[in-house]
Amino acid sequence: MSAAIHNGPMPPVMPTYNRADLAFERGEGAYLYATDGRRYLDFACGIAVTGLGHAHPHLVKALTDQAQKLWHNSNLFRIPGQEKLAKRLTEASFADTVFFGNSGAEAMECGIKVVRKYQAVNGKPERFRLVTFEGAFHGRTLATLAAGGQAKYLEGFGPKVEGFDQVPFGDLKAVKAAIGQATAGILIEPVQGEGGIRPVPPMFLRALRELCDEHGLLLFLDEIQTGMGRTGKLFAHEWSGVTPDVMAIAKAIGGGFPLGACLATAKAASGMTSGTHGSTYGGNPLAMAVGNAVLDVMLADGFLDRVQQSASHLRQQLAMLTERNGDIFEEVRGEGLLLGLKCRPPNTEVNAALRARGLLTAMAGDNVVRLLPPLIVEAAQISEATQIIDSACADLRKQAQRKVG
Repeated sequence: MSAAIHNGPMPPVMPTYNRADLAFERGEGAYLYATDGRRYLDFACGIAVTGLGHAHPHLVKALTDQAQKLWHNSNLFRIPGQEKLAKRLTEASFADTVFFGNSGAEAMECGIKVVRKYQAVNGKPERFRLVTFEGAFHGRTLATLAAGGQAKYLEGFGPKVEGFDQVPFGDLKAVKAAIGQATAGILIEPVQGEGGIRPVPPMFLRALRELCDEHGLLLFLDEIQTGMGRTGKLFAHEWSGVTPDVMAIAKAIGGGFPLGACLATAKAASGMTSGTHGSTYGGNPLAMAVGNAVLDVMLADGFLDRVQQSASHLRQQLAMLTERNGDIFEEVRGEGLLLGLKCRPPNTEVNAALRARGLLTAMAGDNVVRLLPPLIVEAAQISEATQIIDSACADLRKQAQRKVG
């Protein structure tokens, strides 16, 4: 299949996005305000990025205070904010060390290098391949596209980067069969986000951990979307009791400021010495001020408990809504506040109907609409969202009737 070619005059912004004709000028908590003044309830959160909502006062103050002091000085010098955030992340996780970048894709690239370098410094440079899973999404760089393996994203960008072996989602036999002399590790999302909000069963994650231990491999988790409180624990893998060797995070760690991080055990990162990896902007003082402010909020007593309560309430409401609207939705799926509604009509139509009613959601694979409310969402906003979804379902029925008529 040949790629589409852009026709007409090329716009100043490269046309790589299929954008809605909607622009926002400000946000407050769970709401966004469009340039025409209309208010929207934001259950997309910039694709799980604004976990603490919009313009959270603690984050605004941290960024403003830092902006008046120092923005950037590069990693040629010590950055105290990095040292503070890395210490806090290691204390709150399995990890011993952290590398800071600007995005999820950069965190993933670092993690891939960590896994490969670990095998090389331990006398097995031939081990460079990662077992990955169909339906996964790990980023848009050439290596992370290859890791995800989705043809629609790879088309037209030349030979696929070597080193990734996709197996069917949840197929343990296929994982075992894929492990060979060149295998370095296993890479998986605890919940596939773009792949259709598909949680990985805890027993499967535990089996992967055992396989890694048995074969001398590293377990690499992509928690870019599932991390930072999204499932009701700081990191989604905590629900399974599994400890990874390497983990990539981003999105909500910066609350909207570009920030990613690769976390690793001392053993896994043993080959990452001076000069093996770097970033000009990664972990600059502005990003670190915001990242530390995010942790201030998320690590506060009771915060994650409230996330779990909100998640339980939202899922209950969505389950009842699905029963009422079985002609529109098949099921609710996901974990915590990373939820999806499996649609019967095209999810593009459902997403548009919700937006027309003032609710912002995101689409996912397998004809799913993603609901990613801010972690600070309140019961009243959950009720508002379910009422909007009910109304949108009625709109979709009317549209269907008009098509038949």
